[in-house]
Parts: sequence; structure tokens; C-alpha cells
Amino acid sequence: MPKLPSALRKPSKPGERGNGARRNGGATGEPEAHPVRGKVKDGAIDVVGWVDQRTGASPFLTGLLLRKVPKGTNWFYTLGSATLFAFVVQALTGVFLAMYYVPSATEAYESISHLTNDVFLGEFVRGLHKWGATMMIILIFLHMGRTFFFGAYKYPRELNWVIGVVLLILTLVMGLTGYLLPFDNRSYWATIVAMNITASGPIVGPYLADFLRAGSEFTATTLPRFYSIHMLLVPGLIIALIGAHLYLVVKLGTTAPPWLRAQAKPKSLREEKVG
Repeated sequence: MPKLPSALRKPSKPGERGNGARRNGGATGEPEAHPVRGKVKDGAIDVVGWVDQRTGASPFLTGLLLRKVPKGTNWFYTLGSATLFAFVVQALTGVFLAMYYVPSATEAYESISHLTNDVFLGEFVRGLHKWGATMMIILIFLHMGRTFFFGAYKYPRELNWVIGVVLLILTLVMGLTGYLLPFDNRSYWATIVAMNITASGPIVGPYLADFLRAGSEFTATTLPRFYSIHMLLVPGLIIALIGAHLYLVVKLGTTAPPWLRAQAKPKSLREEKVG
């Protein structure tokens, strides 16, 4: 596996700063490097090396950014990264919306209306968050479909598949809890229907519905409950599971497409299986 340059792993000594620029000039006849640019570059290398010595992050970054990928890798393998990008967009736009949103049954709709009509770029950011949620759900379904049909859920990646299933469920929970937040007629009655469906589930269904509603009935405390789940509980779980998911991807590597794995199978084994 390729390694990071040594200059990025260890900070240069104070006496070595700028030596490369001085060595390149004069004796070899090459033009001397720009002194300010050389100092900035050496300073950046020193900072990266200082952080790396104290965190030991270079092995993980090397495995994540410089890891080998199997032959036959195509655009289907970018669906996971696209889902991650969609989540980052949701997180950033969600922070902006939270600056103006009031999780109150009497003020939620007015705060959304103010955000949409009065705040600069508020309608754009809200639309980006709304349609980004739909896009994230579509992407995570496509990513898991690719994983299933390519057989990437098999040994030794079963745990990563389980984590992906949990991430899918949490993404759907994010969509459910976020749908109520505008608190208009459509979101209110749609959430009522969703809670009734949840309460009809076996054994844990009624308890789960009571937890989401913050009681046995849909009251004014339901909206703050949905807001806290949407903004704090579920995003924290998603971030933690994404970290574990990426760690296992780096550790276990990426699977080759099934048609290439079949071609790579030894001929003798194929003959024995046929016989």
C-alpha cells in the first residue's frame, strides 16, 4: 500500500526549513524558489507533521485515500460516497435551518414561513434540505442494492452490511421526524397516520409510538420530541455508525464485481465442481 511522503509524517527540524529552496539555487543553476512560498509550504508541512505525530492519523488516511481498488470498479461504487455527501449537505443545511426554527406548536409554522419568505437564501436552503432528504434516501437504497447484487455483504463483510441496514433505518427515521417539523396540516395528519401504523406493530409497536408521541396522544409536546430526535439523537447515531462503516471499508477493502470473481476462480476448482 502506498505511504505518505516522509515530509508529511514528520515535521522538519528548525534548521532544515527552507534548505530545499536554497539547495536548488546557485550550484545547479536552477532559479531559486520564491522565499515566501517556500516558507508557507514548509510551515504547512510542519503543521501536518505535528498533528500526525500526536494523532497517528496517517495510517488511516493512507488506507482511506490511497487504498487499492479491484479491477472492474465502476460508477456503481460511488453510491456510498454520494450518500455520505448527501448526509453532509443535510447536516450543514439543517444547522442553518435550526438557527431560525422554533420547535413550538404555536410558533413552528410562523418560523418556517419567516425563514422561507424573509431570510436571505432561506427558501433555497430549505429546498436544498427538503429535496436532499429525498435524494439521500434514494442513494442509500441504491447503495445497498449494489452491495446486495454484487455480493459484498458476504464474509467477511457481514458486520458492515448490518451497520448499513441500521443506517438505512435511521435515515428513514430522520425523514419521518423531519416531516412533522413545518407543522402544517399535511405534515400533522401524515404524522398521525404514521403513529397509528407504528402503534399497530406487534409487541414493541405501542411502546415505540408512545415514545415518539411523548405520550399516549399527539399533543404539543410531540413536536419538541420529534425535533430533538431529528436534530440530536439520530444524527449522532448516524455519525458514529458512518465512522464504523468507513473503518470496516478501509480494513476489509472493496469487493470486486461478481463477474470478475467468477473469471478469477481457478480452472481446476471449476472442473472439480462440475465433476
